[in-house]
Amino acid sequence: MEIIISNNKSKPIYEQITSQIKAAIMSGEMQPGEMLPSMRALAKSLHISVITAQKAYEDLQRDGFIETVTGRGTFVASTNKEFFQEEKLRNAEEKLQEAAEIGRSSGISLKKLIELLTIFYEDEEDS
Repeated sequence: MEIIISNNKSKPIYEQITSQIKAAIMSGEMQPGEMLPSMRALAKSLHISVITAQKAYEDLQRDGFIETVTGRGTFVASTNKEFFQEEKLRNAEEKLQEAAEIGRSSGISLKKLIELLTIFYEDEEDS
């Protein structure tokens, strides 16, 4: 897995790491039980502070994506389908909130937004 950090983003570096690792786990790119690099190794490879890597790992562990075994390392947590589904739903809610705000501020009717969502949703099912 490759993590790309951007200093130009408004998102803090630890959040960039967290979101990329979450995305890799949820997409199946990283499998349950797969070992992650140590915090020091991650910090060194990304040229960041160990404290930044630690913050990212703490957030991932708190959210149930990874687990640390003392003396062995950090691993992708056993898949919890309900948790991952909830995370995906939360992500969809954020995107829909953004779409609703754009619609309201641009004068796009709710009916039109629902119509667009229906088209996108059904188009993906047909693929």
